[in-house]
Amino acid sequence: MDGHSRIDGGPRTAVVVGAGIVGLSTAWFLQDHGVEVTVVDRDDVAAGASWGNAGWISPGLSIPLNEPSVLRYGMRALLDPKAPLHVPFTLDVGLWRFLTQFAAHCTWGAWERAARANLPLNTECLEAFDTLTSAGVKAPTISAPITALFETPKQATGLLKELRRINESGGHITYRGLAGEELRELAPQASGRIGAGVQLEGQRYIDPGAFTHALADSVRERGGVIRTGFDVSAIRPHKHAVTLESRSGELISGNVAVVATGAWLNRLARSKGVRVPVRAGRGYSFTVPTDRPVPNPVYLPNVRVACTPYRGALRVAGTMEFQGPDAALDRARIEAIVASARDLLDGVHWDERTDEWVGPRPVTPDGKPVIGATAAPGLYVAGGHGMWGLTQGPITGRLLAEQIVTGKQPEALRAVDPLR
Repeated sequence: MDGHSRIDGGPRTAVVVGAGIVGLSTAWFLQDHGVEVTVVDRDDVAAGASWGNAGWISPGLSIPLNEPSVLRYGMRALLDPKAPLHVPFTLDVGLWRFLTQFAAHCTWGAWERAARANLPLNTECLEAFDTLTSAGVKAPTISAPITALFETPKQATGLLKELRRINESGGHITYRGLAGEELRELAPQASGRIGAGVQLEGQRYIDPGAFTHALADSVRERGGVIRTGFDVSAIRPHKHAVTLESRSGELISGNVAVVATGAWLNRLARSKGVRVPVRAGRGYSFTVPTDRPVPNPVYLPNVRVACTPYRGALRVAGTMEFQGPDAALDRARIEAIVASARDLLDGVHWDERTDEWVGPRPVTPDGKPVIGATAAPGLYVAGGHGMWGLTQGPITGRLLAEQIVTGKQPEALRAVDPLR
């Protein structure tokens, strides 16, 4: 097997639940330490949030959601069914409890703690992707700036303040303002209503579905097994092994197990001491043709819409919908994205949409993921990355694999301990 030899006394075998970017990255880096891995998923590779997202590897925009203005915006959005933030009327007491906790964390103090907790993941995320692609994951990462567009310079002040705060917290984001001819040159799709821009350097993007499938292929080529259609219903930790049972009664065991099931994480982990709630903040996307190629990703912060070059067209992604992870696609959310972005971009054929999709992002109330050991022996979790699961997935897998094989919690994971 490629990679390093297994550390004496470490696990020989592992079962990873979840075949998205986080679970597969964890499996890949466990293999790098000589651990034999089996990945199971109730559906298929990249069946959840890993397929239809914007595809950004964006350490510069991996900003915590719990910024104070989001609370003010969210209260207004609850009254507007077309707003990017959407909470359908529900009697789900758990969801309202989660939203209350989220609101309590919408302070600058909580935001700064979340920013510091995410900083190590953002700082090393590009290196983790490079490790994967240099060692057998046959899918490219494309270096490109991300250009945020605004109708007026005043609208750009909110993003600029957040970027400055990130850098003051220890980040290293390179950005600059754009206007006039330079703005038109770097963002040719910007309509006449766009009057200002902010360009973030040092970012990348990928085809997220293709990359996740290439990662799965690499796990298989390195000796791993991926079993789809295996819906885990119970986890039974033992002294030197963890047994997982599927809803059909099948059993599978490993020395250790990792739950990386995204928005479904609490279903298996809550009884194992993970009290941090993880809820589905669902995102929508679709693909549209354009009159001319889109050179780089474009961000429309005021309407929370991300646009990415995708297979000769443009993938458009947006919305944060707090709804059950398995709920059906709501076409009104697609229409809301189109209505919000139509007048801001030129040369986009909005009515020729394909690949309409919805996927559940796993969101925590404090803006920090949950990565590490549970209260049950041999059982670990990795999830709760919000909108940044793709950006932080490989580095999460690398750090968690290190903790699993050495038994020592990396410093970078202390602030995201699942038992906090």
